[in-house]
Amino acid sequence: MLAFNGSVFMPSVFILIGIPGLESEQCWIGIPFCGMYFIAVIGNSLLLIIIKHENSLHAPMYIFLAMLAATDISLSTCILPKMLGIFWFHLPEVYFDTCLLQMWLIHSFQAIESGILLAMALDRYVAICYPLRHATVFSQQLLTHIGVGVTLRAAILIAPSILLIKYRLQLYRTTVVSHSYCEHMAIVKLATEDIRVNKIYGLFVAFTILGFDIIFITLSYVSIFITVFQLPQKEARYKAFNTCIAHICVFLQFYLLAFFSFFAHRFGSHIPPYVHILLSNLYLLVPPFLNPIVYGVKTKQIRDHVLKMFFSKKVT
Repeated sequence: MLAFNGSVFMPSVFILIGIPGLESEQCWIGIPFCGMYFIAVIGNSLLLIIIKHENSLHAPMYIFLAMLAATDISLSTCILPKMLGIFWFHLPEVYFDTCLLQMWLIHSFQAIESGILLAMALDRYVAICYPLRHATVFSQQLLTHIGVGVTLRAAILIAPSILLIKYRLQLYRTTVVSHSYCEHMAIVKLATEDIRVNKIYGLFVAFTILGFDIIFITLSYVSIFITVFQLPQKEARYKAFNTCIAHICVFLQFYLLAFFSFFAHRFGSHIPPYVHILLSNLYLLVPPFLNPIVYGVKTKQIRDHVLKMFFSKKVT
């Protein structure tokens, strides 16, 4: 690692400072973050166990839920252990290549989660609007293709942004990163070279993945609501709508947090830096924490199996 006129050429190590402005409170902030992480891991692991061992839950809706749970565990594990190392044990150093790997994993798992939410919305659309064709359309082969497709889409689209940093940006003003994890723009803005290509590609990926998914998720639920309100029986309308409530809650909290974080970073120059960092952290930590709670409360089949596991009897 060489220094030129105060800049650093091809740094081997970055220093993550955590939450700028709240360094003295980070040890306390780590406590609720740690609690959220353990609830996320335990809750999503419980979902995976229940769905795997209960044959009645091997339907497409629950298979997508299992994919979401596995993604949430991976996403939260990519960020929390290192973050707590910064907050509690004063271990801010991270190797440059490790930093890039964390960045790729975090953004890839975010994109995978968005793709799974889209698949879940399409599943509910076919199940409610075309119930007789649902079993034919969402076959095991299609589920496999969807799982592989959303994973490859995320990995392939995110990889160039990592390569642009690795091979295009070599001179940095500082190795101190004002963030609690290796966030794309937090690293890019440290470089002294022209970063417009990196910014443009980052925006392209965000709008390609999130924008595409949001449009089709919204269209799916609009079609679902139109179909539901046209059902002649009130009980049938309530049952159809109730199956979508959990999906809508998960969809809203994931994308609303994404928009808050995005617009705060792009247009909130007057907002204190620690607010930006906290929003970024919550965007990554809240969905894995809330998703198993939402599905556990709103999905009767899962709720019954959880109660059965802990109380050794089936609750009806």
